[in-house]
Amino acid sequence: MTTRVTNRPPASSEPPAVGFDRYTSKPIAAARWVAQRVLLGGLIRTILTVRILGRERLAGLRGAFVVVANHSSHLDAPLIFTTLPRRLARYLSAGAAADYFFDVRWRKGLTALFFNAFPIHRSGVDRPASEARALLRRGVPLLVFPEGTRSRTGRIGQFKAGAAALATAESVPCVPVAIIGAHIAHPRGSKWPKAGRPPVAVVYGEPVFAIAGETASEYMRRVRGEVQRLHDEHAHAVLSTGRSTSGGHR
Repeated sequence: MTTRVTNRPPASSEPPAVGFDRYTSKPIAAARWVAQRVLLGGLIRTILTVRILGRERLAGLRGAFVVVANHSSHLDAPLIFTTLPRRLARYLSAGAAADYFFDVRWRKGLTALFFNAFPIHRSGVDRPASEARALLRRGVPLLVFPEGTRSRTGRIGQFKAGAAALATAESVPCVPVAIIGAHIAHPRGSKWPKAGRPPVAVVYGEPVFAIAGETASEYMRRVRGEVQRLHDEHAHAVLSTGRSTSGGHR
């Protein structure tokens, strides 16, 4: 019988405070919530037709976790931040490429405000980052796109093992998320999403725990398989109609 590495949720869903810290500050989280759900969410609802599927699978999720999603568009992070249940999204921190999102002050500030972002150095994406591990230890959930770059075709590429290594090291689950249609709505290289509120979907899967003795690469292959399965299961229905109910969920 296999034994999974189980999560040990804290007594509270609030991350423990460590002095003044933008990742866990309640006032900053409140401002970020307005930026995400009012400004960013309002824009998303204006330019896209969004379906949200599978959120009920997250009902029992507590403490820190690592969201693992496919990546094909600049819409991906906004879609997750504006559709994840509030109690889970409040302190969610997205991994962002240090060589782009943290290279100039204004871009760093906006990335921090909207996505509570932490820097990822692309050359070392397979190694658990000390800052990311510290965030998980303090109860801050992470969003990682383990392909490392946006797909040009929408086809899901290989997932680097860094996110799985982080989850294993801190005994937290990975949450597989499939994003459907974003590469069509806002293709890589385009400056703005297509007109006509194209359909997209965010599909949340069951949290996936590491199995005792499993390598990070093996764990990540299982998580990627779930992302692919969720994508394949819903892609036809999502992309075959532009009249899906915005904000609906199953």
